Amino acid sequence: MKLAPLSLAAALLMGAAVVQAQPTSPQDPLERVNRSIFNFNEGLDRNVLQPVASGYRKVVPSMVRTGVGNFIGNFGDAWSAINQFLQGKPQEGVHMGFRVLVNTTLGLGGLLDWGTELGLERQSEDFGQTLGRWGLGAGPYLVLPLLGPSSLRDAGGLVLDLQTSPSAVLFSEGSDVAAASALQVVHRRSELLDATRVVDDIALDKYQFIRDGYLARRRSQVYDGNPPEERQDEDDGGTPDATSGQPPAAPQAPAPASAPAR
Repeated sequence: MKLAPLSLAAALLMGAAVVQAQPTSPQDPLERVNRSIFNFNEGLDRNVLQPVASGYRKVVPSMVRTGVGNFIGNFGDAWSAINQFLQGKPQEGVHMGFRVLVNTTLGLGGLLDWGTELGLERQSEDFGQTLGRWGLGAGPYLVLPLLGPSSLRDAGGLVLDLQTSPSAVLFSEGSDVAAASALQVVHRRSELLDATRVVDDIALDKYQFIRDGYLARRRSQVYDGNPPEERQDEDDGGTPDATSGQPPAAPQAPAPASAPAR
């Protein structure tokens, strides 16, 4: 949590930098820098986070891990409710607010997930999605040190998102915040161990796989799973815009040749 503001500040400065490289995606003009940060994060994950997360999964009983996940998720649900209201979706906001109320009271402060049992499914939202909902574009793709894939818009939203985590809300002493943040990171990483193995097995270019998946997922989240079709320019052969909905114009028959003069 103490390093997060520095990581976000570095990302915002990086978004304004000029990088002399040929990007493979127009959404990733900083690919050379992003790949360097990605490789740093991968090394840290491989040598530190994965071993610690694997040990956490082996040592901590499943019931306890579930309770930790529910408790962390309850804080996220409260922030999601606020973002639902900020996005002009009062029905969803009430839904998430009631879920938080149920889990906080009947669920012993969020340790038990009675909301799901009662049909109050989680509808997660964050401030990056709220900014996107009101028309702010994602901007260039970024890989944040320690924090992973993001975008210029989502990095800005992350400043508020991090302030609503349990470690930031419940603790004020630096050592307590650090310990609680470490637990959150390790717990979250333990939940992704199986997904990491799948990505390692199927991705020829892990950086590109994660980037494209992240951008597509975030776009879907901003539009609540129903993103509009992206406009495509016409190619040289006259192919119509894929989003125009209009069929190509029928070719006109050539004008008949005039009779030869006598």
